[in-house]
Amino acid sequence: MEPFQLKEQPIPHFVIDSWQKLVPGLTVGFSTKKGGVSQEPYATMNLALHVNDNQEDVITNRKILADALGFSFDAWTSAEQIHGNHIEIISKNERGKGRLTREDAIQVTDGIVTSESDILLTSFYADCVPLFFLDPIKKVIGLAHAGWKGTQLKIAEKMVETFVTHYGSNRDDIRVAIGPSIGQCCYEVDARVIQPIQSTFSMITEEMIFDKQNGHYDLDLKKLNQQILIQAGILPNHIEISSYCTSCDHHLFFSHRKDHGKTGRMAAWIGLRKED
Repeated sequence: MEPFQLKEQPIPHFVIDSWQKLVPGLTVGFSTKKGGVSQEPYATMNLALHVNDNQEDVITNRKILADALGFSFDAWTSAEQIHGNHIEIISKNERGKGRLTREDAIQVTDGIVTSESDILLTSFYADCVPLFFLDPIKKVIGLAHAGWKGTQLKIAEKMVETFVTHYGSNRDDIRVAIGPSIGQCCYEVDARVIQPIQSTFSMITEEMIFDKQNGHYDLDLKKLNQQILIQAGILPNHIEISSYCTSCDHHLFFSHRKDHGKTGRMAAWIGLRKED
């Protein structure tokens, strides 16, 4: 069953309904490319500042999304992603970083985790894999950005370890959702990508890497991250995987590959609303 449910109002966006029902006050989901003010080739809901879109339009889009989620824009918190595996714990001191400028964002970071309420964690995508983390018992939440480099660097495993070591989470309690991203159907890579992947992972199967017999391969980053998470101790039935492909479902999503590099970015988010 598809874990990400499309909501059309007040703007088109996806939510993980099952998680939001599990934890009162939780908002978690993934944006579409619709509902904003950006112009082509970023039309219309580009949420990233690093793609040469008009900065004021991006900030307007971010405010539109925050308002749709019932969060103050002051809570919008993001990192400067570099396709690495560094993870930062977000406290009240970091609340709001990156919402207006890249320079103010949490630097050199692809994983963000918090147990604080009234912080809206956000990260940005146009084919890479968004990983959503929730410990409903300890009320810990997190996001990780996993392209092929972050996947090869096992950022998914590092996120699990952060939950366990920093917050005392039980692995059996942690839930993970693998969000909309480029599917194996559209992700053709060459030996430059496949060789480090194969050298890192012993559990690689032909199903995850389809050899096209021409020096190219179709790589399934979603299934690879699923296996990393299982090896890190996450229960298989606590891992949900979106069937959406950001390249195939182009009417909904920006795709770096399909759009030949000149395109906008969707946002993944997760946050706990402030208790009254």
